[in-house]
Amino acid sequence: MEQTVQRRVRIIPAKRDTDTPQPGKKKHQRVAAYCRVSTDSEEQITSYEAQKAYYTQKIEENPDWELAGIFADKGLSGTSMKKRENFNKMIAACKRGKIDTILTKSLSRFARNTVDCLETVRMLKAHGIGVIFEKENINTLTESSEFLITLFSGFAQAESESLSKNIIWGKEESKKAGKVPFQYKKLLGYRKGLDGKPEIEPQEAETVRRIYRRYLDGCSLSQIQQELEADRVPTAQAVQRWSYQVIRNILTNERYIGDAMLGKTFITDCISKRVKKNNGERGQSYVENNHPAIIPRELFYRVQEEMTRRASKRKVMQKTGKTELGKYSAKYALSELLVCGECGTPYKRVTWARNGKKRIVWRCISRLEFGTKYCHNSPTLDEEKLHQAIQEAINEFAQAGTEVKSANKKSIGK
Repeated sequence: MEQTVQRRVRIIPAKRDTDTPQPGKKKHQRVAAYCRVSTDSEEQITSYEAQKAYYTQKIEENPDWELAGIFADKGLSGTSMKKRENFNKMIAACKRGKIDTILTKSLSRFARNTVDCLETVRMLKAHGIGVIFEKENINTLTESSEFLITLFSGFAQAESESLSKNIIWGKEESKKAGKVPFQYKKLLGYRKGLDGKPEIEPQEAETVRRIYRRYLDGCSLSQIQQELEADRVPTAQAVQRWSYQVIRNILTNERYIGDAMLGKTFITDCISKRVKKNNGERGQSYVENNHPAIIPRELFYRVQEEMTRRASKRKVMQKTGKTELGKYSAKYALSELLVCGECGTPYKRVTWARNGKKRIVWRCISRLEFGTKYCHNSPTLDEEKLHQAIQEAINEFAQAGTEVKSANKKSIGK
């Protein structure tokens, strides 16, 4: 005969309820604070220091709390967490079990990106860590917290997007009006004058002129770099280590002839803050004679021509992206003289045959070999028309006056 086993239910109480905060259950909670300001202005830095002092006092005055650290970032946007060093250090400490609760002023201080905010809060909640947002009066360990966070962080993100649009609009209007911003800390050769306008810094300007002279003397970027570092010449950031890119930027920057191109880059969106080169997607403005020139225009243009000439000696390899010396010899009169204005590759003489008729043209080598991968808009030049145009130019020069010829010879001889 089978025995009847009585069914029993035993209740096992929770050790810790992660959804509802219970301040009295755990004494001396390890509490950290996070504070942030958006810019490096003096007013914001004062705010930054005030936030740190406020949270230090608040945590130390609570007998049930133990200070686990004050984490603060300054001069950084609230829209992206990747670049906030101390924020990421705080999260790492949470994952190691060093923090129980985080205090912060508001959702906009914590994150303006709704997705990042929710993901971070959920991750912390899974570790039993709550975030207290003082302004919104939200504790993320409560049941209603996620709904409130979604609501308020959505408002914060909308605020960030609206602010970004206003900044873009302001920059566009300034661009149309020809207002030129100057980053003196990054632009060698200039300083802010007493009238608020750019003025030439003599010692730095001489360094700029030296770079232009040495390049036209035939020096490579590497040689110029070695010379500057050997002479312990400082950069715009007052360091004595130069890079190829810094020297190239100086050699191609129209600011040194007193002009300014506005709108070279733009920010794709306010969340990623990704900066993209403006290839015509946005409008641009070119302001001439905006400030004193360090380099004469003629010298600047000669440097650009020399850079194009040097680039024409190399062609882009199809797969590796490396460069090699051009393999096309000067078999024809125009060989190595015609250079693509878009990619800097030499033109090549090509015979086209169509309907039994042959036509001699000149084409960009990159366009011929790789299609539109490296060069998109290079024109096809008819050899007969080229010869005709060159002959007309020679005839005009031959008929020119003595002053014109003398000026040309002087320019060529430089």
